[in-house]
This record gives sequence, structure tokens and C-alpha cells, in this order.
Amino acid sequence: MLSKVAVALAAFIGANLVGIAAAEARPDVVGYRGDYSPGTIVVKTRERRLYLIVDQDHAIRYPVGVGKAGKQWAGSAHIDGKYRQPAWAPPADVKHDNPKIPDVIPGGSPANPMGVAAMTLSGGGQYAIHGTNRPGSVGGFVSYGCIRMYNADIADLYQRVSVGTPVVVTQR
Repeated sequence: MLSKVAVALAAFIGANLVGIAAAEARPDVVGYRGDYSPGTIVVKTRERRLYLIVDQDHAIRYPVGVGKAGKQWAGSAHIDGKYRQPAWAPPADVKHDNPKIPDVIPGGSPANPMGVAAMTLSGGGQYAIHGTNRPGSVGGFVSYGCIRMYNADIADLYQRVSVGTPVVVTQR
């Protein structure tokens, strides 16, 4: 009997450690070939991965959540603002779909979808690369076009890039 309890407890602890590890995933340095300059952020929507180009052969890879069907986009932008613990005002299409959502959710609130940091993208302020307080959403087609990262990962990326960093979003 004791061995069954020990096995069950070990399985429970192991499953929870896997969940914690996934929620606190760290980026990987990977081989990368492409026509992007070092320092460029490349988001591959279909892969649900963000790459920060390090040199002609390597990139730092992060898992991300991306736009759901009908909300995806592709193109070039640059980071035009960096914010820690940002307040969030839902864009019109989010408010339309969720009319009861508050007009502004303060930074640091567990209900704030921006997580610990956000970097807004040029082109009208509609999209951002940001953290999330719902780590289970990373890796999915989940947003209204924003790029969603684990809070630990956005904190890491945030300190690696600056305003003006080029961003390329592809459907590949």
C-alpha cells in the first residue's frame, strides 16, 4: 500500500514540476538561417515561436501565443515603446466581443492580459509583444494579434532589445 501511495505522490509531484517548468520556460539558443540582421525579432506565426536573431547562424527562440483565426497579421514593424507592469485598455474589437470588460485594467492586476511587461509595435498601437498572466495560453492561437509570451520570457527579451528594434511577423 505504501508503495502505491509513494508512486502516486511522485507522479503528482512530477506532473506539477513539469507544469512549473513549462510556465517558467527559458529561451533556447538555436541554429537559425535567414536574411535578418542581428537584433531583429522574427515571429513565425505557424510555429508559434519568436526568434531574436543573434548572428547569421543563431537565434534565441521563445514559445509564444499568436493571433487566433481571423486576427493574425503579417508584416514589418519596430518596437516603439517598452513598459513594465503596463495598464491595459482593450482595443475596440476586444471591447466589442467582451462588452463587460473594464475600459482600463491596471498594471499588476491578475486580470491584466499584458503580464509583467509589454513592448508596443509601430503601426497604430494595436499590437504588442507582451507577457501573460495565463501561461497556459502560450503556444496557442489565442490573441487578437498580439504576441503573447511567458512572463519570464518577456522579461528576458525586454532587457535584450530596445526601442527601434525591427520586428518581422510571418505566417510561416
